[in-house]
Amino acid sequence: MKTLILASASPRRREILETAGIPFTVLVTDADESLPGGTSPEDTVRTLSRRKAEAALRRAPEGAVILAADTVVAAKDETGEEVILGKPHTADRASAMLRLLSGRTHRVLTGITLTDGQTTVTDCVSTDVVMRTLADSEIARYVATGAPLDKAGAYGIQERAGVFVRELRGDYFNVVGLPLCRTAEILRETFGFDV
Repeated sequence: MKTLILASASPRRREILETAGIPFTVLVTDADESLPGGTSPEDTVRTLSRRKAEAALRRAPEGAVILAADTVVAAKDETGEEVILGKPHTADRASAMLRLLSGRTHRVLTGITLTDGQTTVTDCVSTDVVMRTLADSEIARYVATGAPLDKAGAYGIQERAGVFVRELRGDYFNVVGLPLCRTAEILRETFGFDV
């Protein structure tokens, strides 16, 4: 049986794989996450997941399969242009992001790359998320918890902010940070894992 290595420090990605019963180990690496302005959300997550996988592959034992992922939230701003909402890091930025998402549909995209050094598969999964209209007081209470500061788009659907989400169109696990169904398909069909 091949060894699966998750190239991510994300506890959410670890939990998804553990819940699915997929054995793995973790190898955290640093990869260059800079991209030129105007890079589409799809190209952003594909490129960054590939970079993370390549960085892990250089340090992994031979024959291991690397799984790397990158997730972004993309929403239309006031001008109608789709923008990537990263981690807000400040309460003011988190509040602004949540006001932008309130009462609207946005996309969560995750790029995944799986590679063993011989074969590489990179894909992108997109899920539409419909958020109900949020009161300023709700946003303030949620931001005060500190939870949104380290999450793309300033919310985690698997936590308190799940009460903000009216509807999903696509893979729930993708919104959490790893599209489980597509990942399992690639592991099974390309790398021979018994998933």
